[in-house]
Amino acid sequence: MNLFGTPYEHPAYLLLFAAAAAPLIIALACGKRLNLWEVAVSIGFLYLIYGGSGWAGIAAPLCYTAWQLLLACGYSVYRKKYNRGLVFYTAIALSLLPLLFMKFLPFITGHRSFWAFLGISYLTFRALQTLMEMRDGLIGDFRPLRYLRFLLFFPAIAAGPIDRYRHFCGAISAPPGREAYGELLGRGINRIFLGCLYKYIIAHYLHIGLNYAEKYAVDSGLSVPWLLITMYAYSLYLFFDFAGYSLFAAGAGNIMGYDTPMNFRFPFKSSNIKDFWNRWHISLSFWFRDYVYMRLLFVFTKRKVFRSKVLASNLCYFMLFLLMGLWHGVTWYYLAYGVWHAALICLNDAWLRFRKRHKERLPSNRLTLAVSTVLTFHAVCFGFLIFSGILEKLV
Repeated sequence: MNLFGTPYEHPAYLLLFAAAAAPLIIALACGKRLNLWEVAVSIGFLYLIYGGSGWAGIAAPLCYTAWQLLLACGYSVYRKKYNRGLVFYTAIALSLLPLLFMKFLPFITGHRSFWAFLGISYLTFRALQTLMEMRDGLIGDFRPLRYLRFLLFFPAIAAGPIDRYRHFCGAISAPPGREAYGELLGRGINRIFLGCLYKYIIAHYLHIGLNYAEKYAVDSGLSVPWLLITMYAYSLYLFFDFAGYSLFAAGAGNIMGYDTPMNFRFPFKSSNIKDFWNRWHISLSFWFRDYVYMRLLFVFTKRKVFRSKVLASNLCYFMLFLLMGLWHGVTWYYLAYGVWHAALICLNDAWLRFRKRHKERLPSNRLTLAVSTVLTFHAVCFGFLIFSGILEKLV
């Protein structure tokens, strides 16, 4: 059995985690945190994740971590005395550099990048948000060792969720009491079992059905009925597979005494597209909202680039979702997926403004809520069909 590679891919990974976490559980039940054991467990699991290829698999994460640590320490020292924009944006660019190499070099050269290791995107998001919060003056007491623990928090390294540095360090400084940890432990175990249902059972059989549906869709010349079946199968598979991984990560974090944020909250019950992004991959969508959209909008508004706030907001949405599309990969269907969601959000905002002006003639009730939920579900599923890349066979 090979446990190297993607975390939680095999149930034995969870059994190994349970054995490694047993001393942590006992200590936390007594109100203490075994910091050295936790660090040792993290190092061991990081080796499981990256050590399958020997030194070649470990070199990139080690170099990356050293690079981000050096940047964070250097900017922390600088920020205590100065706050120049050029230095900040240079630090952000340097922090982004490995991720940009990983994303774009294969597209340009046709060869796999040295930086192509599992979890680099989520590590970069944590590194960037730490630099941004230093700039904002929210992080005054920067501690390199705690930053390393935050950056390399192994339960969430592959697919999130993305925690915040201050929240994570607060949990290290003040471990939960017995009663609070009892609730965390129960929640963590429940999430692990629910993740098993999602990932190992529901997603497994949905994936089998998806393979058949996609095969028949292609064989039939991508006829509409088979495209619809593929669309629904892919959307459900993507949710249960991804939500399963997120439940494992959140559950493992809870067991280790951290109130790890959840990533999914019944996304297919969303009544509009904004509500969907408040429920789907929550930590990532909130990260992009707080650190990309809001900052872009602030710059446009402060410098009065546009007279219309609506135009500025819509442009920021398109820039945001195009960036999210590029983050997934340099392909036309990822960019089209981003354009699709940006257009949906802009249309949704326009509808809400129109409805506010005519609220007396457009009352809200259970019927309108049900209709909007159904429409949102199908708009989201069509977006996932674009995202899947199957439509590329029509081009």
